[in-house]
Amino acid sequence: MLHLETPTATATLATMAQNFAIYNAWANERLIEWLTSKPKACFDEEVASSFNTIKKTFQHIVDTQQFWLEVLQVRNEKINFGNTEDAYELFDYIIEQSNELRDYILTLDDEALCEPVSFTTPWVSGTQSRFEYIMHVMNHSTYHRGQIITMGHHIDLHDAPMSDYGFYLAMRG
Repeated sequence: MLHLETPTATATLATMAQNFAIYNAWANERLIEWLTSKPKACFDEEVASSFNTIKKTFQHIVDTQQFWLEVLQVRNEKINFGNTEDAYELFDYIIEQSNELRDYILTLDDEALCEPVSFTTPWVSGTQSRFEYIMHVMNHSTYHRGQIITMGHHIDLHDAPMSDYGFYLAMRG
């Protein structure tokens, strides 16, 4: 595991973004470790939620992370989303992709984080600093991980790991 800098009153944007990127990869891996101990059929069990299965929710997380990585890197390429029917392949892809996002964010300094980045899609367009988009993608993934845990409760998976940022900070000491 990568070393997480201890935030201080003088924490930089880079320190904050890097800490959240490390946390995001850790939380995704923790949730996947939990789910891989469960019957594979539960990943496709339908539950009322934004996306009606655990697998579809994870697919959305990874698609969104990939989209924002492309935006952050100012790559105007066709995005390869890594869609798969096999949940275990998807889980492997999420871990790889979360680590790729983390590793990219670890290269950014405060100046790069403050640079404005623009994107355009058929649905929405915008310009914000890299830091704002990074905070958005971290928050987005956290939101949907919470949904996955709730979906698990609805299909009798009641032993989900703690994965919120506060627990992470306390655990790392």
